[in-house]
Amino acid sequence: MTQPIRWLQDEIADRMLQKLDIVKLDIKDILIVPDFPGKHLSAFAKRYPTAAILSVTEKGISGFEMWRSKVMSNWRSLFSSNTTAFATYQLNGRFDLPDNSVDLVFSDLMLQDLPDPRHFLKECWRVLREGGLVTFSYLGPDTGKELRTLEPGVLKLKNLLSPWDMHDMGDALMGERFSDPVMDMEYLHLDYETDSLLLADAKALKLLQEPAAEMPKKGVLPKKMTLEVVYGHAWAIGKHLARAQDRVAYIDINQIGRKTRSDSA
Repeated sequence: MTQPIRWLQDEIADRMLQKLDIVKLDIKDILIVPDFPGKHLSAFAKRYPTAAILSVTEKGISGFEMWRSKVMSNWRSLFSSNTTAFATYQLNGRFDLPDNSVDLVFSDLMLQDLPDPRHFLKECWRVLREGGLVTFSYLGPDTGKELRTLEPGVLKLKNLLSPWDMHDMGDALMGERFSDPVMDMEYLHLDYETDSLLLADAKALKLLQEPAAEMPKKGVLPKKMTLEVVYGHAWAIGKHLARAQDRVAYIDINQIGRKTRSDSA
């Protein structure tokens, strides 16, 4: 995402937080990925005033910019937080966090930019504590479908790196051992008064390859664009279980309790 589409990140973050209203979770540590200067900062401070906020900042945002934004949002967890760059995560595919260290992973409109979201899910499983929750949103494959109906050569389009629909993501969550995944989707329809505004958003959403050498003729581009927004969450439950093999799950012997009967019974 880039600055021209920041309003969308804010809007979707707000909708994600509304969905968390019905979730009961004892939260001590939160991981936000990607983090950006947005309205979600004050919402997290109010909802989880005692939680430690850990974040992976969005690419291109300076540490000072994030610091200033959090101060302006009265983010109470500011001085106990830890911020790392998104570029570092992209480089090594790992969060700079120990195993079993957070209770909530919150990811707003990122997964469509990853070649394989399974790696992200694996990392979420690793850093989440037993009973923790991952919640996310991303752009689905119908995003920008109006642009794909244009005549060849009008625009140089590219597919989202991860064109997964919500069924694909639900299957991936189950495959990575998450429990009780909940997926839903909605369409947002954007209307445009000018071609330049539509192209700016399409570029920010990473739907275009390179900027057009020249502006398409007037009346060629659509006046609207559809966004498919997919939401999901799932629980990290049963982390002591080994990955199932041949439909059999193996349990560490140390996890098996022993019940004894006293001699007086």
